[in-house]
Amino acid sequence: MRPTVIDIAREAGVSLATVDRVLNARPGVREKTVLAVNDAITRLGYVRNVAAANLARQRLYRFVFVLPDVQSQFLQALRMAITEVARGPVGEASEVLILTVPPRDPHALVLAVEACLDLPLDGCAIMANETPEVRDLVVRLKAQGTAVVSLITDQPQAPRDHFVGIDNVAAGRTAGVLLGRFAGPAPGKVAVVVSSMLARDMVDRRFGLDLVLAERFPHLQSLPSLEGHDDRDLTERVLSACLAAQDQVVAVYTAGAGTRGVTDALRKAGLAGKVVVVAHELTGHTREALLDGTIHAVISQDAGHLARSALRVLRARIDRLAIDEGQERIRIDILIRENLPPETP
Repeated sequence: MRPTVIDIAREAGVSLATVDRVLNARPGVREKTVLAVNDAITRLGYVRNVAAANLARQRLYRFVFVLPDVQSQFLQALRMAITEVARGPVGEASEVLILTVPPRDPHALVLAVEACLDLPLDGCAIMANETPEVRDLVVRLKAQGTAVVSLITDQPQAPRDHFVGIDNVAAGRTAGVLLGRFAGPAPGKVAVVVSSMLARDMVDRRFGLDLVLAERFPHLQSLPSLEGHDDRDLTERVLSACLAAQDQVVAVYTAGAGTRGVTDALRKAGLAGKVVVVAHELTGHTREALLDGTIHAVISQDAGHLARSALRVLRARIDRLAIDEGQERIRIDILIRENLPPETP
């Protein structure tokens, strides 16, 4: 027979009200009593049914996802995935709001989130560049009891609860191996296009790339990062200038968005299909570029898994439950023309 809160109260020698306060982390209980209740829980093997407890209290979770407002097919897919997941079992008894904020304006991001704090807010998933303003926002959110995860790009200097996304150093290393193998043994240069070097995912991917090139492909020289700020036209201009100024560019690593600007630049320079290109995220455009040979490989992460994982982690933190690390590990997928999944209608 499964133990109940009555059994816990009897074992610890306290009232049911005290057990309830300890289980829900409410104040007013002495530390000695909290230890006694927790010891009783351990001895009895009590497992709390959080879903039932929340239902009994008619608990409604309130979550905010903060995403940059950029023209990105991947972020559009992520917004759709968040909306879909919020309507499914993972989003049960939840209100989910998606905020899109200017990508290079941390003050606007802070103001947008602060406008939601009177909900009250249970959890927040943030995809943003690593800046002091965002770090301080996370500190304030945590101080008021809000669970926080960083999404896709990490905030390691902030006290966030968890990072939801691929291992970006491993992704950069993967890109380095792909570029090295596709480019072959001849000496050459690698152009690296990033969104912004303020974004931790870009920094980590660049770091992983450089490690692998130095270790395994020293004949390939990686050039200074080109910041395209997820803008197609800017990306096209900075890469075109690089291709005009540098000889022996044999490969391009597109670490962020703006991939359409990369393919535009290569086509204008007559290099489409002649220069090895590794990009990130499977979108309509990268699919077409894989099929016509402009892009050689795409490193991808599943938008649906990102959305599900972020919501699961936030709920687990709020309910003080353990996180299943295996379930929440976002897989790195490597796609080439020959293994493209079918297009979804």
